Amino acid sequence: MLFVMLAEVLIFVPSVARFRQDYILSRLERAQIASLALLATDEMIDENLERELLENAEVFNVVLRRDEVRQLVLSSPIPAPIWRSYDLRAPSAFELIRDAVACLVDPTDRTIRVIGDPVRQAGLLIEATMSTAPLRAAMIDYGLRILGLSALISVVTATLLFLAVRQVLVAPIRRLVSQMRLYAEAPEDARRVIEPDADVIELREAEEALRSMERQLTGALKQKERLAQLGGGVAKVSHDLRNILTTAQLLADRIEGSDDPMVKRSAPKLVGSISRAVALCESTLTFGKADEPPPTLARFMLAGLVRDIVESERLASGEAAVEFLTDVPASLTIRADQEQLHRVLTNLVRNARQAIEATERPGTIEVGAGEEEHGWWIRVGDTGPGLPERARDHLFQPFQGNVRKGGAGLGLAIAAELVRGHGGRLELLKTGADGTEFMIHLPRDLAAPSLAAPA
Repeated sequence: MLFVMLAEVLIFVPSVARFRQDYILSRLERAQIASLALLATDEMIDENLERELLENAEVFNVVLRRDEVRQLVLSSPIPAPIWRSYDLRAPSAFELIRDAVACLVDPTDRTIRVIGDPVRQAGLLIEATMSTAPLRAAMIDYGLRILGLSALISVVTATLLFLAVRQVLVAPIRRLVSQMRLYAEAPEDARRVIEPDADVIELREAEEALRSMERQLTGALKQKERLAQLGGGVAKVSHDLRNILTTAQLLADRIEGSDDPMVKRSAPKLVGSISRAVALCESTLTFGKADEPPPTLARFMLAGLVRDIVESERLASGEAAVEFLTDVPASLTIRADQEQLHRVLTNLVRNARQAIEATERPGTIEVGAGEEEHGWWIRVGDTGPGLPERARDHLFQPFQGNVRKGGAGLGLAIAAELVRGHGGRLELLKTGADGTEFMIHLPRDLAAPSLAAPA
């Protein structure tokens, strides 16, 4: 209603100005008719008749200009001096609006002179004097009728707009809200995903966006349920596997007593591998209850840890043409959880080896380390084929960032979590056709003092 009224106001002033012009011209036309009737007789008329003609035309006197002669045709006493003259022969829109507003805001009854063209060109011009009081009263009456009609139009328009908006917008929005509530009751049910059917383009785009979001959420919830079931199964398998590995650990301890030189050299590695497997199974049993345990920090020589990992991976590579290079200072001592760092580096080196083996071409894996002002860095690089696009997009996300076919996508996610537990970060420096390079940054001091352990 307000907008319609605003539109009416914008056309109200020009309408009133037009009404004022028509009102004055109609009075000039009456005055001209009365004058022509008088001129047709060529005789003097009665004073009463003259007054009646002027009252009927609502003017005080009439002047006609014909054949270059200006002639006072009808006249009567003028109640006041002429206040202003208005020429209506070729007025501009601005002049009409200005004079109409001035007439409306001025309540004083004034005498004005108006000039116009005679009807049907019955002369050169016609002049008349008149009072502004009847003109102003007619303008106010016209304005009130216009405002009343505008109010009626506004009410009708607002009602129609309300009904239209209710049908076109409000009803579809209510259906959309109702569908969202229905979906929220059981988001796992794919049958409750919205099907866009709105006719309004914007609402249809909103429904399509909502459908996409609901599908993603439903898929994520199903994946979460499957992962929960998988976690339960893994916990059961880990429990049984731990018992099996415990038996193998006991047998490996006895193998260490063998006199065979080859067995003596291999037995410590076998015992260490089985011990780590047992520890991994035990930690898997707590996977659904908590995150990785806080690191137990201690100082140790990094070179020995790297050498042990490289030797294990060299044995695993078999006949593959994979060359291992290490650039770790023998005296470099770091402060970290040795077991967790072993898992991180093993994962990175093993991924690099498997990537090179998949190409069936020779390749090189290099492990380097060094010390900096705020901590230590460890770099693992290879000359493999680089990470696939999916792995780059979801690099450290569980079950999504698998770097090889058949992988579960857990290795890098676990490695990143273990490094974060040290207060450090694992980042991908580069990947491409010429190889991949990861960097581990370990701080000297953990942000959380509760995780610190005595050196």
